[in-house]
Amino acid sequence: MTHPTGDEPASPPDPERVDPAVLTGLLGRYGWQRRGGAPGRYSRWTPPGGGAETSLLVPEAQAYEAGGVTSSRTSSRTGPGMSPSTSRGTGPAHAAATYADYGDLLGEALTALARSAHPSATAILRALAIPGDEIRWRRDIPHIGGAVPWTAAEHLRSAARAMLLAAARAALHPAGYFGERHRPQAGVLLEQVLVGPAPGGHLLTAYTPVPDGRPTATTLLRALQATRDAVDYQRATGSLDAFDAAIGLGVSHELARSLVKLVRGTEGATVALGWSPTAGPPAGFETRPEPVEFSPGDLPALEAAGLRYRDREPSVAVRLTGTVVRLRRPAPTGGGTVRLRVLAGAEVRQVRARLDPEAYRVAVHAHLVGLPIRVSGRLESRGGFRRLADASGLTPMHVDEAERDRLLKSLHGGADTFEDAGAGDP
Repeated sequence: MTHPTGDEPASPPDPERVDPAVLTGLLGRYGWQRRGGAPGRYSRWTPPGGGAETSLLVPEAQAYEAGGVTSSRTSSRTGPGMSPSTSRGTGPAHAAATYADYGDLLGEALTALARSAHPSATAILRALAIPGDEIRWRRDIPHIGGAVPWTAAEHLRSAARAMLLAAARAALHPAGYFGERHRPQAGVLLEQVLVGPAPGGHLLTAYTPVPDGRPTATTLLRALQATRDAVDYQRATGSLDAFDAAIGLGVSHELARSLVKLVRGTEGATVALGWSPTAGPPAGFETRPEPVEFSPGDLPALEAAGLRYRDREPSVAVRLTGTVVRLRRPAPTGGGTVRLRVLAGAEVRQVRARLDPEAYRVAVHAHLVGLPIRVSGRLESRGGFRRLADASGLTPMHVDEAERDRLLKSLHGGADTFEDAGAGDP
């Protein structure tokens, strides 16, 4: 048998590590049809479209559970998946005999699946082998012999990455516009995401970890559904008001921009989620969520919503603790601008602040002796929450010698700390 073009042949997993209930759940997710079987013993499955080249016999989970702990396997059968003793046996002996064939039958099903030419077969085997919730992106774009332009494949991966980051940040704290907020925490999630092969450049599959509550996957699904509803409302009424209520469900400027990138240049795009087959669906969610689809006709609403979120996000009053990593002023005297590495008080990594002469002098002294400072102000949404406006109350903070030495080493390890006369944006 041949394998899907552009994909690596999949190896069947160890039957001892596969739960038949998980396998049948995945077969159903990918559109395989159940075509009878022997109740309580096995079920028969055929691929989508009614193809006859592959027919799987999957043992029932009850057969495994009834079999107890051990039983020798046998290769002779009087019927599919049945040893001679199972054709007439009943009671405990019948259960043990069923279990004897369990591993053989499941192994044959997995091998047949690995040899199947149907594209879904590889995805099913991969889902069995890789833990996590499955997220699939699909872009309907012109292709030649299954190949797509290089830039199209890059757009798909870039859009998927931006979408996951937006969902991870919204799971921490919903907002219409994040800018730089929560970026480091969301980046930690991406380090744990596994990506499956993408043979055609128009498909991408990712597997996210399954922590308690699965915040990223559940937030992404809610946000996509809310975005779909808000776009439909805007297209029907011309109003963007539905996007305001969608913020609490995880919709944001960043999510809208990721959808624009996903859809632009296509005839349509789809995002589908499949829950981890071992963990099952989270509480309150459907077992098989419907894919969420977007079309080029949705782009004006998505673009307008993205701008609305960015322009309406308010500034945030903060009191930051941070270390001075760069200083600049245009003249030998007077005030200047500093860049702070934020230690506490805001969900951003660095901010810039304009200081008066006295505050600037204190910041210079704190930098030279390796002390962090504390300062109040407003993080401006314009520019992505990177600028602290109306800075006031700047004071140095005292730390122990060990911490002071560590800060000095980290701060003085780089160049261009001072720029009293040079140009540039700190």
